[in-house]
Amino acid sequence: MKKYFLAILAITSTVITGQAQQKKLNQDSLVKESAKTELWEPVPALVSTGKPFTDAPSDAIVLFNGKDLNSWQKADKKPVGWKLDKEGSVTVVKGSGNIETKQGFGSCQLHIEWREPAAIAGASQTRGNSGIFFMSQYELQVLDSYNNPTYVNGQAGSIYKQHIPLVNASKKPGEWQTYDVIFTAPQFYADGSLQTPAYITVLYNGVLVQNHVAIKGHTEWIGTPKYSAHKDKEPLLLQDHGLDGGNPMSYRNIWIREL
Repeated sequence: MKKYFLAILAITSTVITGQAQQKKLNQDSLVKESAKTELWEPVPALVSTGKPFTDAPSDAIVLFNGKDLNSWQKADKKPVGWKLDKEGSVTVVKGSGNIETKQGFGSCQLHIEWREPAAIAGASQTRGNSGIFFMSQYELQVLDSYNNPTYVNGQAGSIYKQHIPLVNASKKPGEWQTYDVIFTAPQFYADGSLQTPAYITVLYNGVLVQNHVAIKGHTEWIGTPKYSAHKDKEPLLLQDHGLDGGNPMSYRNIWIREL
């Protein structure tokens, strides 16, 4: 009987080991595929920044003022699992999942402030990774890009895997940073084909890094972006990039104006 159990244990161990090895091979394969759309040059020049405008206009919709997350939910409509901080910010809790606005938006002006962890953990794309997805599909990258080499169409201020920022306006980890964005929603014909693409302009800490660039389609980690018809208004989404370490990102002072 003992030999029987030992044999079963050996077989189970072999199966588990094989599954782990296969999972790693699959992950390595995905990383290699992703690398095909990574650009590493030209590297945007580093510039110093001042203090940008932060107060919400009178006609803005305040999505987060530091007091509650009543305007937000998870995609499955469950409560937000992110942590409210005493200082009036909200921080990603690893593995809690993305959060999105309860209200949908199309063309808009967005102001959002974010902060990388002061304690540096990880490198490249595993260092303070998050993202702001307009209409839940088009990503403005959030990343610790202060002395952190990575592919340049994936650094802070990039339209992920699509547009390199004009300059690197990143501040040091632990300092609050700001995006002010003008987003123009895409338009589709009745048959679902694209009529006009989405456009985006981004001021990063008060510095222009994307100048009315055309978005090529919904964000893809692997492969080329493309458009699929969707509603005129969709939620704004904030990403929990919980697959990697070093991503307890914080956000505050989020407001939006419909255009």
